[in-house]
Amino acid sequence: MTNRTHREVRLTARPTGPVTDDLFEIVEVPVPEPADGQVLVRNSLMSVTAVMRTLMNEVTDVPMPSFVIGQPLHGAAVGEVLAAPGTDLQPGDLVQHRLGWREYALVDAAQAQRLDPGLLPDPAGYLSQGPTALMGIDRGAGVRPGDTVFVTGAAGGVGSLAGQIAKLRGASRVIGSTGSREKADRLRTEFGFDAVVIRGAGPIEEQLRAAAPEGIDVLFDNVGGEQLQAAIAVARRGARLALVGALAAQLSDGAVTTTPIDTLSLLSRGITMRGVALYDHLDIVPQWHELFAQGLREGTLTFPHTRLHGIEQAPRALQELLAGKHLGSVLVEL
Repeated sequence: MTNRTHREVRLTARPTGPVTDDLFEIVEVPVPEPADGQVLVRNSLMSVTAVMRTLMNEVTDVPMPSFVIGQPLHGAAVGEVLAAPGTDLQPGDLVQHRLGWREYALVDAAQAQRLDPGLLPDPAGYLSQGPTALMGIDRGAGVRPGDTVFVTGAAGGVGSLAGQIAKLRGASRVIGSTGSREKADRLRTEFGFDAVVIRGAGPIEEQLRAAAPEGIDVLFDNVGGEQLQAAIAVARRGARLALVGALAAQLSDGAVTTTPIDTLSLLSRGITMRGVALYDHLDIVPQWHELFAQGLREGTLTFPHTRLHGIEQAPRALQELLAGKHLGSVLVEL
């Protein structure tokens, strides 16, 4: 092993507002030694996602463990196995696990998933949020040929893939929402969206009615709040609403947020609303990898993402993600 120490990012305090640099510290610690049944991984890439803001709180409704003050943060990462005594993994294997935010990870063998290094053209693709996007399109909303689909938070790691998958499933019109005209232009020109409504450019419902004058058949909702209300107002009879994320609540800096919903309106128009979370649909992950590999080869799917370089950039990566500075997934090369 060339390095006897490595760096990890620890949480120093709970946020009471926006995420700031002083909530993190980068600490140099010894590289751990694996015991039987453990895997030592040299992490190469980690992902940063909006749910990490929620996990910085001591108590959350998210079915994931909160970050612990004084301990490294955690999240999806891929890397190379260096040692794996007493397991069926071999040095050099590519694996994915949940102990990002550190340069080396000591992982129980059951928590390290061996990856096919030849399936995707770039291992970064294994850190896409495509499984969530596919789950919402196929199982949450059941997108069908001819549907008009509205994807909120369309410039994020989930939404930017959900719109593309909806097109693969035959949607005739895909509308996204985002927070800037620049992102709106990119969603149309690079990722196949037919129209985009822009948060802050006028009432969302009015923009959505103009983009979908005959209404929408499907909502893929990453946001909640005003955008969910607008989608319900514009939904056609029999529309399917899939609630996949709750960015409006996650980015509210701890304040309690609710979305008033006219349930009689849902009832009278036969509209269904369903919340779906990936932890209930983990069997879809291999299906996504195959679909993603095929789509990348054929040019029917792209992987919008930004890479920052070096573990010292990880706190900034999370802050910039939450501030909406990037389109697609946000990754850190370690």
